[in-house]
Amino acid sequence: MKIGIIKEGKIPSDERVPMSPKQCAEVKTTFPNIELVVQKSNVRRFKDEEYANVGITLVESVDDCDVLMGVKEVPIKELIANKTYFYFSHTIKKQPYNRALLLEMIKKNIKMVDYETITDVEGRRLIGFGRYAGVVGCYNSFFAYGKREKAFDLKRAYLCDDRKEMEAELKKVKLPIDYKIVITGGGRVAGGIIEILDVIGIKKVTPDEFLNQLFNEPVYTQLNVHDYNKRKDGKEFDSSDFFNHPTEFEGNFFRFAKVADMYISGHFWDEEAPFIFSREEARSPEFNIKVVGDISCDINGPVACTLRPSTIKEPLYGYDPQQEKEVMFDSVDAITVMAVDNLPCELPKDASADFGREFIDNVLPHLLNDELGIIKNATICENGDLTETYEYLRDYVEGE
Repeated sequence: MKIGIIKEGKIPSDERVPMSPKQCAEVKTTFPNIELVVQKSNVRRFKDEEYANVGITLVESVDDCDVLMGVKEVPIKELIANKTYFYFSHTIKKQPYNRALLLEMIKKNIKMVDYETITDVEGRRLIGFGRYAGVVGCYNSFFAYGKREKAFDLKRAYLCDDRKEMEAELKKVKLPIDYKIVITGGGRVAGGIIEILDVIGIKKVTPDEFLNQLFNEPVYTQLNVHDYNKRKDGKEFDSSDFFNHPTEFEGNFFRFAKVADMYISGHFWDEEAPFIFSREEARSPEFNIKVVGDISCDINGPVACTLRPSTIKEPLYGYDPQQEKEVMFDSVDAITVMAVDNLPCELPKDASADFGREFIDNVLPHLLNDELGIIKNATICENGDLTETYEYLRDYVEGE
């Protein structure tokens, strides 16, 4: 098998890569039956010479490779027929802007394996950039607080060479003695958030303690779905019932919003599930949150103040809850919002290495021997058509 790491072609450029130079060298050593090459690129944070220095062959063309690996969508004109591709295609939710991409892959007899769909036999995702979305999103939330309060000025994550340099900046963080932070979620993203909270040295407390006790140090609490949702009929919360019948539930987050100063989102949200907090709740005099780091970034959705994605270069905006409109991020009556939707791009080296580790450990063995059907179940199209698993995309493909 010959694997090619492709040059990212999507504009704006993405500096990430599926595997770091050291990981590419590891694959060559550990899997002697795999030949691995890297397409030359001037957009990666890892430079071509870093791959060459560990013995990886750099090439102009990847036409002779069997498997091609990237990160973002491959531009249609760059797709090579009859290949197996791994990248984030952003097609599985019938995204209109990528319909032509899926059509072209079917036309060119491409086998498309989407990282987002690679799961174990129990449906848990095996690979993703979520951890670094959490890491950078949490860091940016404190950047937002420092800017809003004019209390300290953190160097932007994307200007740091790596995570180590970024974390050194956290020594500048100074919070009020009674500051309270609430986070939602229990997966990769939330794990990344907590890593940064731990570096800062913020104490974790239970949701009950968070609601009912006063502290003489900054604290945070982590909420799972049963903490911020409840049944409309008052019956006991059941997680499987919530995931199967979300419309039978309503939000129960407002009690935390009354005492929290900062909210960082790391949850997955379904369109049928209750909002975290509504615009009406944000207007309440009891609503206390002034900084929101919305890593999940569902627009006009569960986090009422998230009106639009922000950008790496301009990460902050303000939300005036009374007027329900965007204002300056440091306006006195505004909620300061950080809603960057491509956070891992700010630490491309670390995020790439984390992703590559998961690929080598969790995915590559199945690419070589797919007896469990891990790759098969993640394949959107092959042999010139949709696979059986993704037959639900038929109307999307046919433009109906």
